[in-house]
Amino acid sequence: MEDIFVARVMSTSLHTVAPDALVEDAAQTMLDNGVGSVIVVDEDNQLEGILTTTDFVRIVAERKPKDQTPVSTYMTTNVVTTAAQDGIRDAADVMIEHGFHHLPVIDEDEGVIGMVTTSDLAGYISRVESPSPET
Repeated sequence: MEDIFVARVMSTSLHTVAPDALVEDAAQTMLDNGVGSVIVVDEDNQLEGILTTTDFVRIVAERKPKDQTPVSTYMTTNVVTTAAQDGIRDAADVMIEHGFHHLPVIDEDEGVIGMVTTSDLAGYISRVESPSPET
């Protein structure tokens, strides 16, 4: 399998929230759109953090539901990212190394431009790999 650029497999249909968005609103966005994360961006579309389904385990454990908690309280701020021109093997290696299921795609000028997920990578592999021969 040849290595291709992240841009070929990333999703550009992003779901973003502001750092001051309430966690319950972020959760509703995730549920409404069937996604496992929201990207937290500032008014210039620059990455501030990421909030994932894993973060909601902490939220439920530490807070009462509907307590007006802003996303910034729980978002990951030291976000590992990739670029559209990086190879998907490198992106996959980063995801495996850190145990991530979501990897934001960043452009220096435009900010957040996409997201690569384990589902994106699995979908790519299923399209390009031939099935194993039956024995």
